[in-house]
Amino acid sequence: MKKLPIIGIALLAAGCAHVEKHDVHWGYSGAEGPEQWGTLKPEFATCSNGKNQSPVDLRSLTRADLQPIRFAYRPGGNEILNNGHTIQVNYTPGSSISVDGHAFELKQFHFHAPSENHIDGKPYPLEAHLVHADKEGNLAVVGVMFVEGKANPVLAQAWAAMPEQAGAKAALASVTDAEALLPRKRSYYRYSGSLTTPPCSEGVLWLVMKDPVTVSKAQIEAFEHVMHHPNNRPVQPVNARAILK
Repeated sequence: MKKLPIIGIALLAAGCAHVEKHDVHWGYSGAEGPEQWGTLKPEFATCSNGKNQSPVDLRSLTRADLQPIRFAYRPGGNEILNNGHTIQVNYTPGSSISVDGHAFELKQFHFHAPSENHIDGKPYPLEAHLVHADKEGNLAVVGVMFVEGKANPVLAQAWAAMPEQAGAKAALASVTDAEALLPRKRSYYRYSGSLTTPPCSEGVLWLVMKDPVTVSKAQIEAFEHVMHHPNNRPVQPVNARAILK
């Protein structure tokens, strides 16, 4: 696999799209919303002038011989965090994916409601981002879409300890297994993108599962209640990128 630009392991302190605390506040609406991110701080300029931004609408696809992602997950989700922008489950070392023979370790997973990526013009009520990093700090994110239906067992475990206050975290009563977040069929879309919140750094490998998994209406509402507002960045221009299927 072609080497990706180094983004830096420090970005994983609070997530794929969720980085260390900044002296400039950003949000999802008004003067601090996504349309303004690039003007809030010089380090956020890529949010406005980047050409490979995420999320995107996954359409106008290019057929490719995508090799299966090799998932090597084991239970490791042991802590849940409300960072004010999302709910995040931190993961202990030892779980990974392999893409074209290149290994990325799972660091954490977090959620957006409604979904950030769209599939053929369709948004979903919830999206999970499973954030991985290789030894050089390059990032790979597995996106999983949710449709309303049966309650999700991983979310049931996590939501039982979900902190309501921004900045709060809690230990999970039982260790969660990210494997259970994945759909049974592992076919996926692939594209080169970015973090979906400031500083919107590019060079992130995105791997979005084609098939959704289920989440109950009550679980969606519980997340929305804690977040108090939608936490999705609007889809960004694809520009010259190829989205592979």
